[in-house]
Amino acid sequence: MAVPPGAPHHTSAAGTETLVDPLKSARRAGDPPCDVYLTGTVFLDIIFTGLDSAPVRGTESWARGMGSSPGGVANMATALARLGLHTSLAAAFGDDHYGEYCWDALEHGEGIDLSSSRTVPGWHSPVTVSMAYEGERTMISHGHEPPFDTALPDGGAPSCPPRARAAVVSLEPGARAPWIAAAAARGTRIFADVGWDDSGRWDLAALPDLAHCEAFLPNAQEAMRYTGTKCPRAAAHALTAHVPVAVVTLGAEGAYAVDGRTGETASVPAIEVAALDPTGAGDVFVAGFVTGTLAGWSLADRIAFAGLTSALSVQEFGGSLSAPGWSEVAAWWRRVCEVDEQDPVALRRYAFLEALLPETSRPWPLRRAVPTIGFGRSL
Repeated sequence: MAVPPGAPHHTSAAGTETLVDPLKSARRAGDPPCDVYLTGTVFLDIIFTGLDSAPVRGTESWARGMGSSPGGVANMATALARLGLHTSLAAAFGDDHYGEYCWDALEHGEGIDLSSSRTVPGWHSPVTVSMAYEGERTMISHGHEPPFDTALPDGGAPSCPPRARAAVVSLEPGARAPWIAAAAARGTRIFADVGWDDSGRWDLAALPDLAHCEAFLPNAQEAMRYTGTKCPRAAAHALTAHVPVAVVTLGAEGAYAVDGRTGETASVPAIEVAALDPTGAGDVFVAGFVTGTLAGWSLADRIAFAGLTSALSVQEFGGSLSAPGWSEVAAWWRRVCEVDEQDPVALRRYAFLEALLPETSRPWPLRRAVPTIGFGRSL
């Protein structure tokens, strides 16, 4: 299914957000105070857009557009919050203007709980400059490790994280985060992705925290290298020997998932879009899958929704700036339903969304992460 020309896109700061609680039917008295907990490094992202090609050495390039927003772990936190999940983030923030901006954008702009986060005196915010062109991106980052002895223990995460339905982690080869085991022991469902293994070992034993995870969501290359297989689907099945649910993203081919506990499998093709910037698309995919899992959806519905939200995000520039909310999902659904000669099979694949998309919207604009730093604003 393709997103039709003229389909509504996500806007940076103004539009209204549809009131949707995807976990409404699952909420009970005594539930954890937050739906999803996560920790990591918050960057200030500065994104240059409208570049015709990569910068050439020794020359000056002018970009036709620029935006800024919280990045790093903030991409995932924002994606989760915009899908209606009560999100708690533990992170260190610089005590510079960049840190103030990121804190304000996340706490007030996105409604993310930062009670486990800290501002670190004398520490400046990490910064990433991203240049987007030809559907790709080139990034340059700078930052220093924060002095966690004066801020947050355990590398940024509280040693005993708050109770949560779920936590999202990015596993690092050769590293163990004690808070993951502590959270899992308290009933938190752990969802994990992983980055490229620069050591070249690709050894699952080097991911000790995978044993505490409910779901693992690598891309095809990562999954095949970790399992020694030559087929992404075979890799997904092999991974269920180590984690209950394996989801392998297949790029333009969509995603394939296996639930090793039930034997259920699901394969959903990707949605065709004109991709402008892939920054944060992986985070949005994970956020969509976590949302569907906590809501109790079928495996196929979960990866279909994750793929949809990821596809909507790459139509705009930036990481957290482009994460879609329910208003974007609703606008997309209503638009594709109006397209003449739409594939009925494709429509049925996403028909489960209809029950989640009310007509009512918030009576005031939801303030997104703003595109530039420095302007005053009216509240």
